[in-house]
Amino acid sequence: MDTKAFKRSLNQSENYHRKGFGHQADVEVVLKSEYESDLIKEMRERNYTLTRGDVTIRLAQSFGFCWGVERAVAIAYETRQHFPTERIWITNEIIHNPSVNQRLREMNVNFIQVENGIKNFDPIDRGDVVILPAFGASVQEMQLLNDKGCTIVDTTCPWVSKVWNTIEKHKKKDYTSIIHGQYKHEETVATSSFADKYLVVLNIAEANYVADYILNNGENPTEKLQLRAEFLAKFNNAYSEGFDPNLDLVKVGIANQTTMLKTETEAIGKLFERTMMKKYSTAELNDHFQSFNTICDATQERQDAMFELVDEPLDLMVVIGGYNSSNTTHLQEISIEHQIPSYHIDSDIRILAGNQIEHKPLSKQLEITKNWLPAGKIVVGVTSGASTPDRVVEAAIERIFATKYAQNDR
Repeated sequence: MDTKAFKRSLNQSENYHRKGFGHQADVEVVLKSEYESDLIKEMRERNYTLTRGDVTIRLAQSFGFCWGVERAVAIAYETRQHFPTERIWITNEIIHNPSVNQRLREMNVNFIQVENGIKNFDPIDRGDVVILPAFGASVQEMQLLNDKGCTIVDTTCPWVSKVWNTIEKHKKKDYTSIIHGQYKHEETVATSSFADKYLVVLNIAEANYVADYILNNGENPTEKLQLRAEFLAKFNNAYSEGFDPNLDLVKVGIANQTTMLKTETEAIGKLFERTMMKKYSTAELNDHFQSFNTICDATQERQDAMFELVDEPLDLMVVIGGYNSSNTTHLQEISIEHQIPSYHIDSDIRILAGNQIEHKPLSKQLEITKNWLPAGKIVVGVTSGASTPDRVVEAAIERIFATKYAQNDR
């Protein structure tokens, strides 16, 4: 499929909308009332620090809603206002935040159901309005909705679209796209749908495995077949149909899920650059390797702010954001790497009575920790993912203060 031609055709369709509908002023008032916080404004004015009693809260200096998320939510609100009686659907969560998605449900926006891992588009009829979320949607989904005669409202973050443009550049020169991301993540599913050939690597360890394979994929036919089988088994479901590592890793280009760790994406790019120079030569590098900067500014800013925050003397860290939010999880990883006790919560209701907290440790299920706030004076670091409204952060901070007050009152 010529994805570039399809997107060009879709962009010219009167049923496709990528901007708002002229209701920005009205929607801005609503969004401010629902998601902004006076407490957070006060903390920004106080150098991101607030002390009450024995508790000092230190906020990261970049956190919460990014521009792409604000844009997606605003367009979704505008869509409901512009189409007050039409049936509206969304192909996935608009962003990875439970309170925002619940608000859309209250506005009578339908979420497409997933059955056995497959989205069920059958209930959508011609003339229905369908919102594509900030993560984007696959080319196949867009084509299906276009063929159904739906009105498509595309809130895809421009940074994600920038990665798609990079994938198109890879295709033009027959490069395989190596995508740093989670192969099941909505954004990576959308990004990979634009590629002819792709391989998704989760981290630097997987990237090293691929680099080693490029440099040494066997000395004889038997060993080559064995190593190839091991490779395909290791990356099962994370590569394009018909992918052959012996043929499709000769020319590679780097792309990424925009919410991955900036430092790791950069390291993976450098790794494959060195690998191709070693495999071929410096003079031939451009014939075998391509790399463009597709790291999201907002993700980078929040990670940089987190690195600054963990250098402060902190007793513990609270990271607020959806449990399926990649960028939030990476903020938690930074805290853990600096050996700071870290609690990932998706909302203030996870802070329970009796100095207990229900949280999600990295790569584990939810669990409850008792006596999570130490006695005496403490300093608590707080940050939030790019999909978390300030109002949610405020509610969590207030619960921390209330928990400590109750602890001291006993």
